[in-house]
Amino acid sequence: MADVAVIGAQWGDEGKGKIVDWLSARADVVVRFQGGHNAGHTLVIDGVVYKLSLLPSGVVRPNCLGVIGSGVVVDPFALINEIGRIEAQGVKVTPANLVIAENATLILPVHQELDQMRETSNTGVKIGTTKRGIGPAYEDRAGRRALRVVDLLYPERLEEKVENLLVHHNALRRGFGAAEVEAGGLVAQLKEIAPKVAPFVRPVWRLLDEARRTGKRILFEGAQGVLLDVDHGTYPYVTSSNTVAGQAATGSGLGPGAVGYVLGIVKAYTTRVGEGPFPTELVDAVGQRLGERGHEFGTVTGRKRRCGWFDAALVRQSLKVSGVNGIALTKLDVLDGLDELKVGVGYRIGGKEFDYLPAGVDKTTVIEPIYETVEGWSASTACARSWADLPAQAVKYVRRIEELIETPVAMVSTSPERDDVILMKDPFQG
Repeated sequence: MADVAVIGAQWGDEGKGKIVDWLSARADVVVRFQGGHNAGHTLVIDGVVYKLSLLPSGVVRPNCLGVIGSGVVVDPFALINEIGRIEAQGVKVTPANLVIAENATLILPVHQELDQMRETSNTGVKIGTTKRGIGPAYEDRAGRRALRVVDLLYPERLEEKVENLLVHHNALRRGFGAAEVEAGGLVAQLKEIAPKVAPFVRPVWRLLDEARRTGKRILFEGAQGVLLDVDHGTYPYVTSSNTVAGQAATGSGLGPGAVGYVLGIVKAYTTRVGEGPFPTELVDAVGQRLGERGHEFGTVTGRKRRCGWFDAALVRQSLKVSGVNGIALTKLDVLDGLDELKVGVGYRIGGKEFDYLPAGVDKTTVIEPIYETVEGWSASTACARSWADLPAQAVKYVRRIEELIETPVAMVSTSPERDDVILMKDPFQG
């Protein structure tokens, strides 16, 4: 059996939550390996909607262990609030079904405030972040001044560590004309939240090694999407972590050999939240229709997503850099009723044609998409669970996408409901 990594292959919001939830029925352990509570996964189970940000999707599954790996940045206050929300919906979260890596980095209030100051400043590049403090927390980790989850277990050390962190942050705050932060107040907040987080803290690398050696199935859950990867995405309009499949090993504490199959989640059209280039974006009635039918609003922020045609050139690029073995195509039903569909197959930039998106483009670059036109369909694909349930033109659309992205389609999702899936390849079978 192969352990599976699930990643988004576009700009996030591809429907990873449902697919991870579907796969977690076959898994013993589900591991979040990067990102923070800027990620939003929506699960619909028996008509009940669960909105997760930091918690692994596996926590809603009985007998499945959810793990927050060391590659995740953890806001302890947001985590406890999210646990409370999920428990109010009847899902019990205990140390028996949730574990947090002791060496994961903490997101603190000063990180959120810095994020907000940067995004609202009149200077610098506006990334369009969720203002949750994700980027500043990763910066502090790289700068070796961050606090980690394990520090909550040693309250006597907190003051020294917080003071060291604030040397950096207060200098930045002075530059923004903001008041400095006193260490005492932040230390008091951390000491108050620490007993609530402490029961979940363990050496995750050891737990996962034992799980693997005893033959348990592990599902690695990514957040955001490859096009938001700090190295391989549309920089600088990206997140602050690596979102490619290789991060599953680094962000969990297992070696690269632990990932046997990489499943890329791909929406049947394209969406993006925030700033940055979007070659196939539609600002017309079709784009509005996609947004309305697809309920394209951010799980975390509620922001309206930008919508456009499927970009095969960009998806092919993201699948290559992440070593994807197969894709799960989601939201096919949103395209129902369109007479004609277009698929991006390349770009014209500065008089030259490209079959990939060059690294130097930004939101000011004039990018003309090169389209291929595909016949649409009028019959419904919603809730289909076999190829026989799909209109012939919908099947042709899926098969053409498969050809253009040079990667097989392993699954097709046809509604938000957990079991509305057409399965061609079980990722756990390798």
